[in-house]
Amino acid sequence: MGKALNHKKIYNLLSFSQRIMLDPDEIKERIISTLKSKGPSLPVHIAGEIKSSILFSSAFLGELFSEKKVKISHMKVGSSPLYFLSGQEPSLEKFSQHLRSKEKEAFLLLRGKKFLRDSAQSPAIRVALREIRDFALPFKSGEEIIWRYFLVPESEFKITEKKPEKPLEIEVNKPVLAVAERETQKPLDIFSKENKEEPEIKPKKRKAYRKKISGKENEFLNIIKEFLFANSIDLLDTKSSGKREIILKVKDKGEEKLLVAYNKNKISGDDIIKASKKASKENLPYIVLGLGGPLKKIDSLIEALRGLSSIKKVK
Repeated sequence: MGKALNHKKIYNLLSFSQRIMLDPDEIKERIISTLKSKGPSLPVHIAGEIKSSILFSSAFLGELFSEKKVKISHMKVGSSPLYFLSGQEPSLEKFSQHLRSKEKEAFLLLRGKKFLRDSAQSPAIRVALREIRDFALPFKSGEEIIWRYFLVPESEFKITEKKPEKPLEIEVNKPVLAVAERETQKPLDIFSKENKEEPEIKPKKRKAYRKKISGKENEFLNIIKEFLFANSIDLLDTKSSGKREIILKVKDKGEEKLLVAYNKNKISGDDIIKASKKASKENLPYIVLGLGGPLKKIDSLIEALRGLSSIKKVK
């Protein structure tokens, strides 16, 4: 909770007659008692039970969370998370209807199967599983990530699991850009030397890939999230998200950066300049991603700039 929702600050704003009617410890006990009887609740529900404002109840809930006396759900109902007591996690199931479309699909799939192999899922489902952290819990079987439904013990996997004839592998260093049933080219980080070694994808195949994602507004964002997860890059904030361009604030190896992703096969000089200006406004280093590599002349220019010391005027 933010510093603005500190109950002591709110308490100081009350009149003397209002203060003497309030005992912070008593209010906290009433909130915990309400959660015991009602189960997972929103601040608005708590406010009604303790006869106080939403702001005031949110302040106390925030302090109870800091004191580790209550828990907060990752899922949100409207714009607020749910508050609950330890042991009430199963009750979160009844709020699953508030999940977004793809998250609800992943939830129902996992609940029905109990366990899901990460590598066997579509990119959109893989992203959704990582979003529904109240219900999907990951663990490793060998080198593979397995998702289990939160009410199913991990030990049950060893009993029911039938191993495939060939072990499945997760390529943690390469994002899945799959909608097509083949491996596509790794998105471009323009300052990575590995880009020179990436094979070019034939235009025909690129056309088929783009055709499959057309009309799916969130598909490109899912692809980028897959890239971030596979490369251990943390998503801090979504600046903008569209079909052709996505701008994110990320943390890569402990450093905050601006990531600009273009939904196109070739990165041009104008694209890089545009990304540079956006990063300059944020005072951050930046990463540029694309479905393919840069134009050949841009690739050559980037390589040439690596050894450039300075450019000076004679006159």
